[in-house]
Amino acid sequence: MENQNITPILEVAWKKFAQYDATSVKRTAAYTRIRQWIAIFGLLATLFAILTTIYPENFSEVGEFVLKVLLISSPIIASLLAAFANKFFATGDWLIARAGAEETLKDIYIYRTILQKNPKRREWLKKSLTKIQRSVYHGMNGELVMETYKGEVPPAPRFNPKYPNSDTGFHDLTGAEYFNFRLENELNWHIKKVNQKQNERTRLQLLILASGAVGAILAALGGGFTLWVALAASLTTTLLGWQELKNLDLVVRNYSKVIMELSIISDHWKNLEAEERTDTEFYKMVKSAEEILWSRNVEYIKAMQEALQESNLDEEARLINRVIDEQRDADRRLKQSFEDSIVGMLTEKLDEGHETLSETFEEALNNLAEEASSEIVQAELAAMREAIQEFTERIAEKLGLSTSLETIAEDYREVEISGQTPQGVLNDLISRYPKTSEVKG
Repeated sequence: MENQNITPILEVAWKKFAQYDATSVKRTAAYTRIRQWIAIFGLLATLFAILTTIYPENFSEVGEFVLKVLLISSPIIASLLAAFANKFFATGDWLIARAGAEETLKDIYIYRTILQKNPKRREWLKKSLTKIQRSVYHGMNGELVMETYKGEVPPAPRFNPKYPNSDTGFHDLTGAEYFNFRLENELNWHIKKVNQKQNERTRLQLLILASGAVGAILAALGGGFTLWVALAASLTTTLLGWQELKNLDLVVRNYSKVIMELSIISDHWKNLEAEERTDTEFYKMVKSAEEILWSRNVEYIKAMQEALQESNLDEEARLINRVIDEQRDADRRLKQSFEDSIVGMLTEKLDEGHETLSETFEEALNNLAEEASSEIVQAELAAMREAIQEFTERIAEKLGLSTSLETIAEDYREVEISGQTPQGVLNDLISRYPKTSEVKG
């Protein structure tokens, strides 16, 4: 592939396709592994419960302890995995990524075929890629968590550069090239996949029937075999759940429909003479094939989303969810007890402080009263009164106030000083009042 043949908009489109495709493959594998381990630990829980019931006396103390640990840990681990899957895989983000990859691939082929002579095809593909990115973003609930694709484009093995006749991914396609690179390739892929899915469905059906038969035989035998019926029933339930999750019946029918429709288009193209393979027939083939492949993709994603919603992960995660709820309640109760203890302690200390202060204040008042009533204090107070009186008399005599005041008081003894006192009497009284050198105001 030469650099001058690489169209920038197609390079962007191929990288987007590769990113969505890699994310879908990775997340699908991770979800499948988690569901497998949930099923395994669910079965182990039943097995350990039976062993603990039947054979405790055949184990040493260490073996019995280990068996009990396994019995307790198995359902906890299964519930923990279910809670994890329910938290991080419930949205089916790998299905959204798959839809983004398939729609991008469809638009790439339309760009390289039907629109190859349209001067506005670059703007069309640019707008289409923008719409797909926003759809993927919203489909993942606003959490576009994807690794950046750093490999070659177009991505291998879908486009293998080792083969000289393989699709380069960048040049405009002729009718024959589209037929070989896209239509026939998709037809062969679906034929291969539908046979794989059919074999998987057959194996699951046989295992379900065998598990049910074993359970019936164990129940019929009775005695010590009765407990093992629970394990057979658990296995049957697990297999049925796995079958519902894979939704193999619908996948086989969906792929079969695609095979039929693509075969019709393929046969029609093959039956055309060279001169009949016009652009009109070419574009008709592209339009029909892409519509069929896209409708298959939509139906598949819808079916898998329904299967995902019907899966019983909430029930599987019930144990861990109950533990978490209990921990939250216990934490809430612990915090409340802390608060109650602190408030109770502070209240008690405050009451003790108030009581102590009251007692101290009362004691101080009593002491003060006792001291005030003592002979020594009374003598001191009497001495203070005499000293003050003596000081006052000395000041009065010094200023000449004592005699003057006594004279004024004797002269005006029968005069009532009030608002009805004549003005002349008041003026005379004021004029006789002793003067001092103190500043007024």
